[in-house]
Amino acid sequence: MDYTLSSEKATFDFAKKFASQLKGGEIIGLIGNLGAGKTVFSKGIAAGLKIKANITSPTFVIMKVYPVRHSNIKNICHIDAYRLKSADDLAAIGAKDYFGEPDSITIVEWADLVKKILPKKTIYVKITNKSEKERIINLK
Repeated sequence: MDYTLSSEKATFDFAKKFASQLKGGEIIGLIGNLGAGKTVFSKGIAAGLKIKANITSPTFVIMKVYPVRHSNIKNICHIDAYRLKSADDLAAIGAKDYFGEPDSITIVEWADLVKKILPKKTIYVKITNKSEKERIINLK
């Protein structure tokens, strides 16, 4: 299903609402060009789960884990696969330990680069730039 959003705030708000449907154990694969809004989407999910920490793209550290104060969800594992050479690198840093854990949400930016290691139940969110401000969000 496609959604057209008119601003960065609309993308953030959409992701925040999307987070309200998460139960725990989900893997969310974000796909989009540089500057498409993957980190904004991640921030919206975090806000929807009431994380107070400043969510930043883990481009250089690859993976960050944030605690969540939620009845079912205890943490978000936020991964940026942009700098990884292969999907095996993702396994080497321990990311698979979070995949499908019932008390975790895993968000993978640049998921298309590591798709072969992601579980079949991964929810893919493709973000496409329609214009400078508009984005098309496709959920699969």
